[in-house]
Amino acid sequence: MLRITAYADRLLEDLNLLDWPSSTMEQQRNWIGKSIGAEIDFAVDGHDAKIRVFTTRPDTLFGATYMVLAPEHPLVKEISTEAEKTSVENYIEQVARKSDLERTGTEKKKTGVFTGAYAINPATEKPIPIWIADYVLMSYGTGAIMSVPGHDERDFEFAKQFGIAIAEVVKNSAALSTEYSVLSEPYTGDGIAVNSGFLDGLATSDAKAKMISWLEDKGIGTKSIKYKLRDWLFSRQRYWGEPFPIIYVNDGDGEYAKVLPESSLPITLPEVKSYSPSGTGESPLAVITDWVNTTDPETGKPAKRETNTMPQWAGSSWYYLRYADPKNSDALISKENDAYWNPVDLYIGGNEHAVTHLLYARFWHKILFDHGIVHYPEPFKRLFHQGMLLGENGVKMSKSLGNVVNPDDVITGYGADTLRMYLMFLGPLEQGGPWNTQGIAGVHRFLNRLWRFVANDEGVTDAQRITDTPLTKEQERVMHQTIKKVGEDIEALRLNTAISAMMIFMNEIPSDTPAPKEAIETLVKLTAPFAPHIAEELWSHLGNEGSIFDAAFPKYNEAKMTVDTVTVVLQVNGKIRDKLEVPVGLSREDLEKFASSSERVQKHIGDMQIKKMIVVPNKLVNVVAG
Repeated sequence: MLRITAYADRLLEDLNLLDWPSSTMEQQRNWIGKSIGAEIDFAVDGHDAKIRVFTTRPDTLFGATYMVLAPEHPLVKEISTEAEKTSVENYIEQVARKSDLERTGTEKKKTGVFTGAYAINPATEKPIPIWIADYVLMSYGTGAIMSVPGHDERDFEFAKQFGIAIAEVVKNSAALSTEYSVLSEPYTGDGIAVNSGFLDGLATSDAKAKMISWLEDKGIGTKSIKYKLRDWLFSRQRYWGEPFPIIYVNDGDGEYAKVLPESSLPITLPEVKSYSPSGTGESPLAVITDWVNTTDPETGKPAKRETNTMPQWAGSSWYYLRYADPKNSDALISKENDAYWNPVDLYIGGNEHAVTHLLYARFWHKILFDHGIVHYPEPFKRLFHQGMLLGENGVKMSKSLGNVVNPDDVITGYGADTLRMYLMFLGPLEQGGPWNTQGIAGVHRFLNRLWRFVANDEGVTDAQRITDTPLTKEQERVMHQTIKKVGEDIEALRLNTAISAMMIFMNEIPSDTPAPKEAIETLVKLTAPFAPHIAEELWSHLGNEGSIFDAAFPKYNEAKMTVDTVTVVLQVNGKIRDKLEVPVGLSREDLEKFASSSERVQKHIGDMQIKKMIVVPNKLVNVVAG
């Protein structure tokens, strides 16, 4: 077992250090399940025993009209009456065949059995019936709950099912003026305490504090914190997995467990033809006697190896560290490499690992941090969940459905760069989408056209295609806009719109005349992260030495991105008659003058009288005449 519960608070608090999707962080918070509330002791009528419950809503104690124990609770058999004994035992046997997931599902119909016993509600001093039900688990809290059906959905459904009283002890602040009536549904939010004696009129937060203080004064309760998180079972009964470095030494008087010295590591799995299940519930390793039977390397006494192995998380919880120092035989990672490479800046992975691998890796990393092996308390600073690539029919790719796309075939037909770039062009990275064979042709045309700006079909540099002529004002504006957008989109992982911006920029460069070298060189640099092979070749064709990936990413100039002039459409009675290139921000009066002086506008007005002019600044002037 690994004591992950000892790290529960740090696993919660350090989420604040991360740039992760809020949904994933919320899943981890819910999985850890920190609850702040109170533990309360209920006396059992006619018994010396007390039942301790944990509740996050001690302010609703006056509304507790029954109690529920987990069927496994140790007091069940002690307090059950003779009349209810058989039904209680039958129910316990029935529940034993259910998993925790089945027991805590959302099924409306609840099951349970009355024990025949009563507890005393310490706030009202009235007896309340004690039931057992499968939706209460012994593994969470105390295995017992006080049930407040007026303010808990699950308790409400149970009470309705078995005809148990429902009391209202919290009102929504907006409904304070309404009279009390039988609740048609539970109110589960915060509000104002009602029908609650000394709590009446208090807001929920104040009522909680006052109730906890009252319980502590009476000696029947205390403030408490609970977690849903449980310690991590870290052993598996299977062949595959890292063996534990533990042996059981026989010293003549019996066996004792011993951790092997570091000099005996690593413990490797035996090479065998068969590793079928042992048939005894033990690991398949248990029947491989040549491997199991060994000697203590320090005393020479006979010993047996531990035959359980570690789960897959033993490797996947720290593999990222090894990438930074793969050949280090003395440590997981050197301090120098850890300081240089870690923590991971960006982790892209599926959200299905939110409360398994990603939580375990965080826990594992914190242990290494506490031992001084790593220098930062979290492994992955930024997390991004990618979408799923589907088949052309919009369904998840599967061999059985025949919609799998073999990347080797695509590379043979279009090249690796086209495949890479198309995968990034498919759509928003977080959404994924269906594969489209026709869509890949568009990306292929873009890369081919970029190639032909510089080289011919045989791959030979064609100096006639490139010129040192300066860019037009419009080309320069679009180039700087593109540099900015591509850079920002890469940072935000909006890869599809970054590629779209490059395609728009390319359209500003005519194909039938020599292309400005500045524009092409910039476009090649922008393309490099998406199509590295072609970009590297073109960089060389453009006369540059060294790798393009040693060159600086292009920088944009805000001043050159501004638009100085705009095209204003001139209409007569809603029909376009002329277009003008005018300075940005021209006044309404000046636009009307331009429209009035246009020969084409005057020609279509003819003998008609101008009734009015409709002006949309920087866009159009519509002369209404009749």
